[in-house]
Amino acid sequence: MIRSQNSSDDVLPRRAIVLGAGVVGVATAYALARRGVEVTIIDRASIAGSGASFANGAQLSYIYTDALASNSLLKRLPSLALGVDSSFRLRPNLDPSQIAWFMAFLRNCTHQRFLENSLAGLQLGLESQLAMHALLEQHKIEFGHQSAGKMLVYDDAAAFKSACDMVSVRQKHGAEQEILTPNEAVNKEAALAERAGGFIGAIYSPREELGDPHKFCNALLSQLVKAYGVQVRLATEVESWNADSDTVMVTTKAGETIACDQLVMCAGMDANNLLKKHGLGATLMPMKGYSFTAAPGQASPKMSITDVSRKVVFCPLDGAIRVAGLAELGVRNTRVDQRQLGTLVSAAAGVLPRAADYAASYQGWAGIRPMTANALPIIRKIAPRVTINVGHGMLGWTYAMGSAERAARLLGGVWS
Repeated sequence: MIRSQNSSDDVLPRRAIVLGAGVVGVATAYALARRGVEVTIIDRASIAGSGASFANGAQLSYIYTDALASNSLLKRLPSLALGVDSSFRLRPNLDPSQIAWFMAFLRNCTHQRFLENSLAGLQLGLESQLAMHALLEQHKIEFGHQSAGKMLVYDDAAAFKSACDMVSVRQKHGAEQEILTPNEAVNKEAALAERAGGFIGAIYSPREELGDPHKFCNALLSQLVKAYGVQVRLATEVESWNADSDTVMVTTKAGETIACDQLVMCAGMDANNLLKKHGLGATLMPMKGYSFTAAPGQASPKMSITDVSRKVVFCPLDGAIRVAGLAELGVRNTRVDQRQLGTLVSAAAGVLPRAADYAASYQGWAGIRPMTANALPIIRKIAPRVTINVGHGMLGWTYAMGSAERAARLLGGVWS
């Protein structure tokens, strides 16, 4: 077993259970294991990375971390609730926890809170990038990782002006971004010459990255088992947990009880049920999103592209194109609605008609992203021996490594 330099071979590492084997859970297990902690990962799925990590947009968007709640979105809420915008819909109901979440969301829809939340996300994104690079220096795992850069394309003048204002703010906080004219953008990414209807400008982030999150989960998990002795319990559903001053007891639905010194909950939306009795039932709101993975077309992009007005993401991934989009806030099922998937395919073809082979067969997917009201993950102790690392929303893949390091540092004081 590999141990960190500050661990002692004479001292048995303390035991931790990490609930969740998606990108956040696996990254957290790594952050603990490399510090000498004896880790067990538990997940109800039979394969790691089967939830929101399976086929999301694949962008490691370390720089573009803008919060969802904003003054501009506030003005659009009535039309979103009525379903006028096919790319982003609200599914409100009278559930008390959902009402509480929306009230908190509305409090974050001010310009000041948008800035604060977005910059806090940027800081976590930059931490994640450093942690990812440190991991890859230590372990050569394969998940289609590229430092390809990212382009955000605008066709609305007001939205582009707001985006340019945010560029200057981010640059003051360590971000590397450029404001480009259409010609400059096309010179960097030839696929944009194919954009239907043209565009008025773009924001380019040269250091943004990409990679397959599902492959990452399984490659890192394999490394954790081989190099750090991490125990993996897949196809194991947790029923409840109980913590006292000495230990944590985790009970599975099969009736098994597993003891540990520390519990770290990284279970995405599944954490809601496990947190209800602790007053955290209104913490997370599900947001359903779609993707499809297709063969590249004759004008396939070489970097990640986000079409801002149509809310469609294009990502070149291991010889294919991953296209992601649509957002349904408040929807809890992962069923692939073929009409919604068709809407995404049509929107993508309407933006970049030759980016993918849309006529050929493709793999469709839908997943649930756990959203907090301020778009920032919750990384904190809820009991002396219980930590939560949840609520990463649309940026779970981006934030995974940085939030894992924060969670591990939070637990460090317990064993120091």
